[in-house]
Amino acid sequence: MRALTWQGKHDVRVETVPDPQIVNPRDAIIRITSTAICGSDLHLYDHVIPRMKSGDVLGHEFMGEVVEVGAGNAKLKVGQRVVVPFTISCGDCFFCQKQQYSCCDNSNPADKQDVSEVGFGYPMAAAFGYSHLTGGYAGGQAEFARVPYSDVGPVVIPDGIDDDKVLFLSDILPTGWMAAENCDIEPGDVVAVWGCGPVGLFAIQSAFLLGAHRVIAIDHYPRRLALAKQLGAEILDFEAVNVREALAEMTGGIGPDACIDAVGLESHGMSPDNILDHIKTATFMATDRLHALRQVILATRKGGRVSIPGVYGGVADKFPIGALMEKGLTLKSGQTHVQKYTAQLLQMILDGKIDTTFLISHRLDLEDAAEGYRNFKEKQNEFTKVVLKPRSGRRDSLH
Repeated sequence: MRALTWQGKHDVRVETVPDPQIVNPRDAIIRITSTAICGSDLHLYDHVIPRMKSGDVLGHEFMGEVVEVGAGNAKLKVGQRVVVPFTISCGDCFFCQKQQYSCCDNSNPADKQDVSEVGFGYPMAAAFGYSHLTGGYAGGQAEFARVPYSDVGPVVIPDGIDDDKVLFLSDILPTGWMAAENCDIEPGDVVAVWGCGPVGLFAIQSAFLLGAHRVIAIDHYPRRLALAKQLGAEILDFEAVNVREALAEMTGGIGPDACIDAVGLESHGMSPDNILDHIKTATFMATDRLHALRQVILATRKGGRVSIPGVYGGVADKFPIGALMEKGLTLKSGQTHVQKYTAQLLQMILDGKIDTTFLISHRLDLEDAAEGYRNFKEKQNEFTKVVLKPRSGRRDSLH
């Protein structure tokens, strides 16, 4: 089959690789009909996430048709259309039973757990196409994919629903929803969102659905800010204003009730702290750039809430722990428990309460994936979301 493979920093290639096979009874094989490039994929593209190997198949946002089912899977049937969560979860462990699916104890093989256990205190759960830190599973930017624990993750899509409307149930829609849910939104709340990329935009949409009175969106790309405004948000261009001063003025000097960091470890900007972060990461004195998160913590009102859907992976400097403690802030973070939200969000899509298609700026053939990655990184104003379409359309093309 054809698949997008990682070969090194800023080097991804579509190659012919072995077809996936059923390995365990709970596996399924999916013929991919749509897959997307995620902002988190750029962390791999930039090689800031460790444990990548040449030839790894990328991609964790995908959906398609079931073409083969393991003997131990009583949930899926050949021919069904499914969206596959990016988190791989067993459904049976302590964490899965608490619906904390992204903390699954069983999906990441034992021989892959060492780095995350040392770095984070406990091993990470597995994810598709996201390095051997998260299990080394092949991703979905391919013609076919093997889905472990396929009786837990995939959500069956009714006939007649276009891929574009449901594809983002795989990651960014539940991630934006959980980001807003973690804000514990109350009536009358003002929510500020840093970063109007895909997750930030879905967090804006979700915050309004969860009852926010006002949402303020912060970015510097005109198209992203325009999309945020279309969703009903007030907008701030961080290159044109002092964000903290502007937020204080917009909230009567109190500050936002809840703030969302949808930026993560690769903050942009020419502020002194971010310049220092660049130097430290370039000299391996740190791994993550915290400018956006520092700003979030300082801007949130006293007694407010901070939500972090943005990806962080290592260590950083100048964390404002004093502000976090002295202001009495509540902080919630984590990889998304996708399986917890898919049924609810699918129904909201079917009911017309959530639109996802506005985000898609480009649709490309899978063979053009390398170009898609390059443009998604270098032309972020124009390329808000890239959906890739594999050419394979035949069930019997899997050998």
